[in-house]
Amino acid sequence: MKNARLAALGCLLSTLPLGAAPLPPETASGAWQAAPGPLQTRWAAQVQPNNVWPEYPRPQMTRSSWQNLNGLWDYGIVERNSSPAYQGKILVPFAVESSLSGVGKKVSPRQQLCYRRGFRVPAQWQAGGNRVLLHFGASDWETVVSCNGKEVGRHRGGFDPFTVDLSPALKSEGEQELTVTVWDPTDAGEQPRGKQVRDPKGIWYTPVTGIWQTVWLEPVPSASISSLKLVPDVRHRTLTVRASVEGGEGTAIVASCPGFRGERRGADYVLTAEGAPQLWSPEQPFLHQLQVKLVDGSGATLDEVGSYFGMRDISLGKDERGAVRLMLNGKALFQFGPLDQGWWPDGLYTAPNQEALRYDLEMTKKLGFNMVRKHTKVEPAIWYHLCDQMGLLVWQDMPTGGPEGAWGPHGEHDGEELKRAPDVMKQFRSEWTSILGALQTFPSIVVWVPFNEGWGQSETVATVRWTQQVDPTRLVDTASGGNDFPVGDLKDLHRYPGPEAPVADATGRALVLGEFGGLGLPLAGHTWQSEDNWGYRTLASKAELTSNYCALLDRLRPLVGDAGLAAAVYTQTTDVEGEVNGLLTYDRSEMKLDGERAAASARRLYEPPQRFHDLVPLHQNWRYVTEQPADTWSETGYADSWWPEAPAGFGSKQVATDWKSENIWLRRSFDLAHAPQEASLRIQHDDEAEVYLNGVLAARLLGYVTQPVVVPISDAARRALKPGRNTLAVHCRRREGGQYIDCGLVEPELSR
Repeated sequence: MKNARLAALGCLLSTLPLGAAPLPPETASGAWQAAPGPLQTRWAAQVQPNNVWPEYPRPQMTRSSWQNLNGLWDYGIVERNSSPAYQGKILVPFAVESSLSGVGKKVSPRQQLCYRRGFRVPAQWQAGGNRVLLHFGASDWETVVSCNGKEVGRHRGGFDPFTVDLSPALKSEGEQELTVTVWDPTDAGEQPRGKQVRDPKGIWYTPVTGIWQTVWLEPVPSASISSLKLVPDVRHRTLTVRASVEGGEGTAIVASCPGFRGERRGADYVLTAEGAPQLWSPEQPFLHQLQVKLVDGSGATLDEVGSYFGMRDISLGKDERGAVRLMLNGKALFQFGPLDQGWWPDGLYTAPNQEALRYDLEMTKKLGFNMVRKHTKVEPAIWYHLCDQMGLLVWQDMPTGGPEGAWGPHGEHDGEELKRAPDVMKQFRSEWTSILGALQTFPSIVVWVPFNEGWGQSETVATVRWTQQVDPTRLVDTASGGNDFPVGDLKDLHRYPGPEAPVADATGRALVLGEFGGLGLPLAGHTWQSEDNWGYRTLASKAELTSNYCALLDRLRPLVGDAGLAAAVYTQTTDVEGEVNGLLTYDRSEMKLDGERAAASARRLYEPPQRFHDLVPLHQNWRYVTEQPADTWSETGYADSWWPEAPAGFGSKQVATDWKSENIWLRRSFDLAHAPQEASLRIQHDDEAEVYLNGVLAARLLGYVTQPVVVPISDAARRALKPGRNTLAVHCRRREGGQYIDCGLVEPELSR
């Protein structure tokens, strides 16, 4: 199977024109150096004007003839709506604020960025009625394109690819001039912008203005394929090929793939596997080679593109206990991945090269993840192509914009949302439509995420239902960690450091932990700034980070079986600017924890779910005090008969026993018929708690959880348990907000 997969991939890659296209002399020439910046990756030294992002940028719809326009362009920063003026050279496709652009300057909302360069069109490109298209991978945000002094196109959107037809403005021969102006209001506007702000700090980062993905030219026939939509159906062993065609009256699509037979069905072309097709999965990311032709009534080929597809299916289903699971190809698969923001210290939104982009994904696989949540950003098509090849599932966010939504106590915010102006939501819908269309051919993408938390969240029900209609082949996460409405496929909670699971409801959605962790470790010499670095929980060493990370995953695993958790997302792949929550440093030069230990902990999450039975149930009577007891309070021989007795849980709202002071100490005795070998705590704590078994520290827990979770105990505490009488002692401290404590003891069912 492995050899067949490699052979298929080799055949596929041999058909994709991903090698460098020659750059015009005017692009390759000229002095250039990176602008000063706080931090660089090792790949920055490989960047030069004559080799910047030379790969063919659209792996899902390839043609052999194209011209790369990346390289040095003239640039200028001028007042908005004023005449262009040029002040130097910029290296495209790096944003003007980045070091690798060679400029490193910010552009205010009152200004616009101007670009200019010359280029030549091969004579054969304009022969026979061909059109010459100019493609932009992405340009943030409002882009106006002119050729030889004539405006040829406008686009609004910072994350989606767009195309303009240069043909009406081209001269028949000689030098052509291309000019581009870009305006980006950043956080002065309500457009989707991701995490860019004019005053970066904390979880908010440097603005990205202008062209930040590859710019390229391509000749196409007068009747041509403009886009593809590939819809696999694993159950019926089919692939439906849908193509958008320009200038193609009286034409039809014909597709071919080894091992499939084809037929036209209306405007579509359907390929049916002749046997059981090789499926795509993280373990076997098999990709099928595809050729698509546009033919006229006589069967003559007018246009032809190369592509590929993966046969895979993503759905919801229930396990034998009735828990809703994420099903890949009909089988339950726990999905675990990092929050991946895709920022670079030297290129901001743009990685220095494809090797750098690949490195992040290779490290993701090495750390045991099978999924990536692409957080409030859209990547170049090559990134998704690499995920397709490597077998990484992708949850794709819509980049956020606008104000943060309403939040209630402990982040509970069900059923609330913003009221945003109709024109703002129209633009949001337009950009989301374009992103969905551009990405839905990639088999690695399995979940769409239209909203993150409450950021710009509006018209939630309509947006989710519309997203499901546009692409019924994938799942939709209503609002990751945001204001929850009973729609979509996933119920998503964010909890730092966590972990925790959402509470199941009657909607039949899968329960997912959309963000947790955020363990911080600043490493000197590898940070964006020397001080004021930030993390949800700051640790002191790689060893400490490793231990705490593995402990979080040990606490996550019981949630899979005990609470029906179907997926989880750890924050995050790398540090980003002042945020030091990464598993890798921002410059990608250091892995901040023991990769082998981390991967081993991750792999345990994919094992059959653990389920537990009670040794000591919750909601029992406890002895308790709220004033500091003697130092021996946790020991078995401590005399607690003078402590008051009352039922748990203890807290300030909807509790069995009121507790409103800062601290509470609890004790209770219990009998065991046997000494359990795999005992764990079941505990709900708000805020931090420490738990002792027979006087031995079992667990020290930080933060809070809003429902009972299963927590491993120390080896020493496990050894201290014995048949007969035992003692459980708990100290809980309220730091802020609400408060609650209850605790019990469980063991896995299989260990009985």
